[in-house]
Amino acid sequence: MTNDQQQLAALIQRLFAALDDARFTDLTGLLADTATVRTPGGETAGRDAVIAQASRNHRPEWRIQHLVHNPLIEIDGDRARIRADLVAVFVTAGAADRLAPQPTFELGERYRFEAVRRPEGWRLTRIESTPVWSRGERPAA
Repeated sequence: MTNDQQQLAALIQRLFAALDDARFTDLTGLLADTATVRTPGGETAGRDAVIAQASRNHRPEWRIQHLVHNPLIEIDGDRARIRADLVAVFVTAGAADRLAPQPTFELGERYRFEAVRRPEGWRLTRIESTPVWSRGERPAA
């Protein structure tokens, strides 16, 4: 894996870690100003709007675990395309200091990202997901 591929894989991992931990301000350093998103949680454009959507769809009272794997990264100069699979597990009850109850919703998705290299590093310009399967009832945002 090249250095750029490692950086892009880490960018995706940081995105989902921030969502898991409800650290939405961290998204500012991961997204380009013109970022767009299209997921089951909605469609929007612009970094601030993307962050607002993420915060609505990943509530701190939910316990969420995003398991991202199989990233395929294609780099063309200062632009990159990434395809990755994701399993998201939502648990909506239970105290943070003890083992959570069973998941209430699970979702398998295929993600496609686009990124651009900036002087400060790689930034995501497009996030798009397509659900592949689900189990349970999705928590209301």
